[in-house]
Amino acid sequence: MIATKFGFVNGVPAQGLDSRPERIRQVADEALKRLRTDRIDLFYQHRVDPNVPVEDVAGTVKDLIAAGKVKHFGMSEAGTDSIRRAHAVQPVAALQSEYSMFWREPELEILPLLEELGIGFVPFAPLGKGFLTGKLDPKTVFPKDDFRSTVPRFQAEALAANQALVDLVKAIASEKSCTPAQIALAWLLAQKPWIVPIPGTTKLHRLEENLGGADVILTQDDLARIERSLNDIPLQGARYPASYQNLINR
Repeated sequence: MIATKFGFVNGVPAQGLDSRPERIRQVADEALKRLRTDRIDLFYQHRVDPNVPVEDVAGTVKDLIAAGKVKHFGMSEAGTDSIRRAHAVQPVAALQSEYSMFWREPELEILPLLEELGIGFVPFAPLGKGFLTGKLDPKTVFPKDDFRSTVPRFQAEALAANQALVDLVKAIASEKSCTPAQIALAWLLAQKPWIVPIPGTTKLHRLEENLGGADVILTQDDLARIERSLNDIPLQGARYPASYQNLINR
């Protein structure tokens, strides 16, 4: 199963958004060639482009589906209005957005809409960009080329203030004889049957650890306890630098 995206100029976020129909078609053709396949299973719009009507984007992907080059249409970090409008033209198979114990905003409007429309949810950063693994603390110093070095939520004061969340995850992991990362993934899987988190790693042993999250059973009592605790933990720090706010939830 192959998922890939379109939507940035030259594929680089810093260069701006580009979801013009001709660019979408170009990206699809180039991806098929590079991936050495005859179809893309899931083709996401990386971010909603304010300069291109989302109906035009959905229509272009619909044409690619008709041509057999793409199987399913996905969106990423889109707001409810954009999702509805796109879905009316070409059914959206999946939405990819950040969701974890560390970022629960999708619960407010996004999850109810996805359930209404029958759209799957693919949470990225399900481990809170590493925070929920328990490996970070207020003394952690991120290299300049690490995106987290610019994120308010990963500055020392915020890391210290949010430590209560890590303590919660570690405590439950200890009770279940598993790792904090596995608890974070098990919690996501328990929220809805149509949620498929995508943790990222470059290490085989971490991949195996992450897969183990699917074997962790959280009871209704466990989930209720976690919910009460999460509601009592006021998290601090924005999840993105101010410069990134124009790229989310359009």
